[in-house]
Amino acid sequence: MHYEITPKGTKCLICPNACVRMNGETTLCRNRVNYKGKLYSIAYGNPCAMHVDPIEKKPLYHFLPGTRSFSIATAGCNLACLNCQNWSISQASPKETRNYSLMPEKVTEQAVSNKCRSISYTYSEPITFYEYVYDSSVIARRAGIRNVMVSNGYINERPLRDLCKVLDAANIDLKSFDENIYSKLNAGELQPVLNSLKIFKQEGVWLEITNLVIPGWTDNLEMIRKMCDWLYQNDFQDTPLHFSRFQPLYKLNHLPPTPVATLEKAKAIALNAGLKFVYIGNVPGSSAISTFCPKCKKTIVERNGFSIVKNAIKNGNCSFCGTKIPGRWT
Repeated sequence: MHYEITPKGTKCLICPNACVRMNGETTLCRNRVNYKGKLYSIAYGNPCAMHVDPIEKKPLYHFLPGTRSFSIATAGCNLACLNCQNWSISQASPKETRNYSLMPEKVTEQAVSNKCRSISYTYSEPITFYEYVYDSSVIARRAGIRNVMVSNGYINERPLRDLCKVLDAANIDLKSFDENIYSKLNAGELQPVLNSLKIFKQEGVWLEITNLVIPGWTDNLEMIRKMCDWLYQNDFQDTPLHFSRFQPLYKLNHLPPTPVATLEKAKAIALNAGLKFVYIGNVPGSSAISTFCPKCKKTIVERNGFSIVKNAIKNGNCSFCGTKIPGRWT
């Protein structure tokens, strides 16, 4: 789906990388191949990872809390983040991983048999196995199963709008708020991701945003302030924002973990900017994973790790003061 023939070769239209490939050549994401002028996905039906996860692990905190999500991934990614936690599959081709045979109808069957309310396309980058995500989502919808994409949001408008028609929720990794950092840390660009955030909102897909705070890279508090101001000014004040703690990984394993104090400062900046639901992730024991009512300030969803301890949201409202809490609760 989404390619065109040019005099220089077949051009992929899925993401801003805009790969142009001659016969036999593979795109940057490693799983789209030009075969006799047509572009084929070698990831289709070939997941290298399958797990049953709590939806809170995505992380999605305002979407079907306490439910399970059947989670799948294929090899490949259209970015090349220095900090990638799943680099062994994201920076590989489906030709290099040990894969399962799982066509779209079987994905839904697995979700149903494992009593999962949703299917999550996650771990690597769902944009690179776009057709597999799309077809699986269509079948899942018919069975009453929700579809979730955990993604970098690095995708063009047309394919994203098409995909949004069969998606229910997404968590997008907004990696920084600086074009130079996006280029050097992630091998991508910021603006296409900001465009994607707006499209998810316009199309009615429930959206949550994650920002990984990496020492020396994305921990500049002034940059975080600009990001939060942009989110507020573009009507994302009700969109949950997750500040995630970095752990030394992949090509940044020489860096220290993010100081908790830095994450707490980032959260304060976001709240001061007018964002209502701000969380801190990857800090065991922190109360910053629980949801507080923005009006009465009481705990309305108490979490312990990925488990729900208490849920005081009734019919989408705070049970204490009646304030509407944005999300997809049932």
